[in-house]
Amino acid sequence: MTFDAFHTALLWCAVINYAVLLLWFALFAFCRGWLAGFHGRWFALSPERFDAAHYVLMGVYKLGILLFFIVPYGVLHIVK
Repeated sequence: MTFDAFHTALLWCAVINYAVLLLWFALFAFCRGWLAGFHGRWFALSPERFDAAHYVLMGVYKLGILLFFIVPYGVLHIVK
């Protein structure tokens, strides 16, 4: 894989992952009841724990995007 191809791949991975994060947030914000009922079939979670779990996991996912895609993209952009 060439330098430019890797640079472009990191950018597209970041864009796609942010789209997934925005979709997750939209589902959580606008379809929370349905989402809680869907997960409630498998897990016995209180509404507070359900909200906290999604909030924490969205933060971890966003941090992963930053660490694995945005920072390497920025470094390669500086090095280039």
